[in-house]
Amino acid sequence: MSTIVAVRKNAAVCIAADSLTSFGEMKQGAQYDAHHDKLQRFGDTCIGVVGSAAHTLVIDSVMQRKSFTAEFESREAIFATAMELHRLLKEHYFLNTKDEDDDPYESTRIDALIANRHGIFGLYALREVYEYSRFWAIGAGADYALGAMYAAYPGNEDVAGIARIGIEASAEFDSSTALPLTLQQYDLEAG
Repeated sequence: MSTIVAVRKNAAVCIAADSLTSFGEMKQGAQYDAHHDKLQRFGDTCIGVVGSAAHTLVIDSVMQRKSFTAEFESREAIFATAMELHRLLKEHYFLNTKDEDDDPYESTRIDALIANRHGIFGLYALREVYEYSRFWAIGAGADYALGAMYAAYPGNEDVAGIARIGIEASAEFDSSTALPLTLQQYDLEAG
């Protein structure tokens, strides 16, 4: 599992991620994984995904398809992108949509945070899309990250610093989160 955080304040946004990969009880730190950066960059958008490590390669592959157009400028655009992504995951990547819960819709089994010049967004397994006005965290260490960012947010104007505090708190207390972290910062679009 992973921990991904995103912060929005003033005219900037930042997304950050830890670097630990785990396989059951076995963990693989950044020193062993040549591709430990969990933030995927597509144009002017950065996406951090939690869950199966397979999601990273699959999303990279989908984004490289000439026939796939991804738009991330609003909740509605992200939802439309998620709908097309789900179709492709089922048709070309053998997505197992069966989940243990009695969900009303098929699950992509992907949870992600998205950051770009339009803001910070959460995309969840049933294609729910949320836009966050301050900060959010997902993954194994999300509870620790949210608490730390909640405490740091009021007196701190540095979005990267707030995001760093979230990941560092998660790495300190959650066994599925580890440093080093990676981050990406954007200036918000005016208006």
